[in-house]
Amino acid sequence: MKFRKADPLMQDLRRVLPSDRVRAAPLERSIMGRDASIFEGGRAGPVCFPISTEEVQGCVDAARRHGRAVVPRGAGTGLAGGAVPLEEPVVVVTTKMNQLVSVDADQRVAWVQPGMINLDLSRALAPHGLHFAPDPSSQQVCSLGGNVGTNAGGPHCLAHGVTSAHVLAVEVVLMSGEAMVLGNPNGWTPGLDLRGAYVGSEGMMGITTAIAVRLTPDPPAVQTLLLAFDSVDAAAQTVSAVIANGIVPAAIEMMDNNIIRAVEEFVGAGFPTDAAAVVIVEVDGLPGGVAEEADRVMEMATARGGSVRRAADDQERALLWKGRKSAFGAIARIKPNYYLHDTVVPRTRLAEVMNRVYEIVEEHELQVMNVFHAGDGNLHPMLLFDRREPGIMPRVHAAGAAIIEASLAVGGVLSGEHGIGMEKRDFMPLMFSEADLDAQARLRRAFDPEEMANPGKVLPTGASCADVNALDKVPEGVWG
Repeated sequence: MKFRKADPLMQDLRRVLPSDRVRAAPLERSIMGRDASIFEGGRAGPVCFPISTEEVQGCVDAARRHGRAVVPRGAGTGLAGGAVPLEEPVVVVTTKMNQLVSVDADQRVAWVQPGMINLDLSRALAPHGLHFAPDPSSQQVCSLGGNVGTNAGGPHCLAHGVTSAHVLAVEVVLMSGEAMVLGNPNGWTPGLDLRGAYVGSEGMMGITTAIAVRLTPDPPAVQTLLLAFDSVDAAAQTVSAVIANGIVPAAIEMMDNNIIRAVEEFVGAGFPTDAAAVVIVEVDGLPGGVAEEADRVMEMATARGGSVRRAADDQERALLWKGRKSAFGAIARIKPNYYLHDTVVPRTRLAEVMNRVYEIVEEHELQVMNVFHAGDGNLHPMLLFDRREPGIMPRVHAAGAAIIEASLAVGGVLSGEHGIGMEKRDFMPLMFSEADLDAQARLRRAFDPEEMANPGKVLPTGASCADVNALDKVPEGVWG
């Protein structure tokens, strides 16, 4: 659809926002037609850049008057297609709402706008000796509104919890145009936990306009260990042993040989390129307890044939984490595209599922690299490919579907932190009964009776499989 200057919807939106913050040019709509997922072909309508809650309300009111859906969008770093617009909705981009509104260091609470970048928040809090615990690998670019939308995690969420554990309240604009605060920045709220229902709702219940986040004190002591193993099985066994022995580190991250070599060539973090797998374990807390736990982890690793390196200082620790968090950038030297998965499996089945992933990838003639949150079994196999290769996308999607099925077969779940979006929408019936899905749909409609917010996502009844197939020519049988 081509939007004319006299288009009634555009006219209404430009009564709410200055004309330079309402865009309808084909290039801009094309850019906003996709996120960081592999899905292409989304169709954005007018693109709005509000800077206040009142402007968001105005955009929603205009969309509702013209019968148009609304898709909230942050930095667009999502990997499940959650921000891909369908059927030319009004796209409300919150990246200009990027301020740290207030900090109460004594109460350890901050109010932030949704467009603030995750890492920028922790940098701003550093003088207070505080930080925001959820640290997705994309934390240098992902926004806090998106973190709330997907209930994002990260390496350091093993001990401290994912985003929902660090959000006290959320200001939300509903599709009625009403703004309301869910939760209480001072703590407990009587009645239904609407804040908990909203966090992780992937833009289907409203638009986040402000967030009260819980702040975490910087630990007095930290030790980071790099464990190297000759087999993936030994690495997975060590991870299970650490947790079974009552140690809950701040982070336990695992990388296989393929990604070790790619990262080492890219960053030079000092990873042993001959290891079948490495595990980064970080423990924090009081100095005495940290030293004791680090020693116990080292003993468990060496008992299973692992070699151990302890980061000597903050600089070496930062380099190890730079290597871990540069994994996705490193693979660009190998293939131009990747499909990053996000299933969760029981820790005791990690090695089994990883071996099955290697088999699936070989069957579909693809390459895979594994880097993931081993402590909670959150797998992130990356399927490497070149989209320009004829016939590649059906193989990529088929391999992805097989990985999902293999994860669910051992008692796993569809997603740990990336969300469902469009990617796993039509796999929801494999995990939830009809009654479960109906309850989720009823909850969504309690917030948005007309299903105006981000339609076609998460719930399989929200759109037909044909909508997804049209986006990327997915073969019949893979998605629906």
